[in-house]
Amino acid sequence: MREPKDFLSASETLRKGRFGALFVLDDLLVTSYKRKIMDLSQENRLPVISLYAEFVDSGGLMAYGPSIPDMYRRAAMYVDKILKGVKPGELPVEQPTKFELAINLKTAKQIGLTIPPSVLARADKVIR
Repeated sequence: MREPKDFLSASETLRKGRFGALFVLDDLLVTSYKRKIMDLSQENRLPVISLYAEFVDSGGLMAYGPSIPDMYRRAAMYVDKILKGVKPGELPVEQPTKFELAINLKTAKQIGLTIPPSVLARADKVIR
């Protein structure tokens, strides 16, 4: 989806197609349609997978991606250094170092999926 009018055609494509899962990126458009996406996915028994654990809180099946709270803490460290006089151009570019796996077992049950115990054991967050 690139703009709001794309949601209708995307939802029709999901209803008609044979898809195994839906991978969503978290952007402003997707966030504004998050509830509709979750309703549509449950209606079609389609697991939703994302990069961010916040999607799992909204009914997505699972997420694996960088920890948002950790990224904010690291950004605060950069702000602190800049306020203490370090030039932004002198700071190294960093990549996320902490990643989270979140799984929603309620959603798994609703769409008829079983999550293997070995995957559950690796999860940082499990919604039961």
